[in-house]
Amino acid sequence: MILSHRHRFIFLKTTKTAGTSIEIALSRFCGPDDVITPISDEDETLRSELGHRGPQNFLHAPHDGELTTGVRVPLKQWKRDGFYNHISAGEVRAHVGDRVWSDYVTFAVERNPWDRVVSLYHWLHRDEPRPTMAEFLESGAPQRLKRKGFGVYGIDGAVAVDRVCRFEDLAEELETLRLEIGLPDALHLPHAKGRFRGQRDRYREHFDPASRQRVAELFADEIRLFGYAF
Repeated sequence: MILSHRHRFIFLKTTKTAGTSIEIALSRFCGPDDVITPISDEDETLRSELGHRGPQNFLHAPHDGELTTGVRVPLKQWKRDGFYNHISAGEVRAHVGDRVWSDYVTFAVERNPWDRVVSLYHWLHRDEPRPTMAEFLESGAPQRLKRKGFGVYGIDGAVAVDRVCRFEDLAEELETLRLEIGLPDALHLPHAKGRFRGQRDRYREHFDPASRQRVAELFADEIRLFGYAF
């Protein structure tokens, strides 16, 4: 996630929605007091090669007045003391307080749940043999996907951020958002974590009627809120 005091926005990172690429692109515009949470070593290398700011100020909430730029700490400590990669809206609001939460532009990204499930399927099962989609849906992985989607940008069953951008219209959505928060240049997204799926095959081919319905049940909130259809 990224919390920019310089541009007064908070980006909450969902899973399998180009979140890492957006995070890297946004870090280009961050100042020394902004919060940038760590990502994987490979993605941090990419961010560094682009000349963007890396992890900083994430271990403690801003009111603690302590900076932790570049420090490696256990995930449990991040969750207890500060910010981390897929932190939820409720946790961020508790850290920054109601005034900052309401004054800053808060946003996240959502994606068609069937397409998102297929993306996670290929990410976790990069080599043969792969499980069937029915087996995958009962593995617990899609349930974690739910927690790192609606569970990130929702509070008490309702959308808690100002804007949920749709992955399917991402370039247009991000440009509108960029103008709103006043970033001086367009966001150029690096290609992070997208290579494991191979060709952008059609997600519908992965589902039979039963597995299609299972996804519809699991992601009923997203389908209701954003009108997604198979």
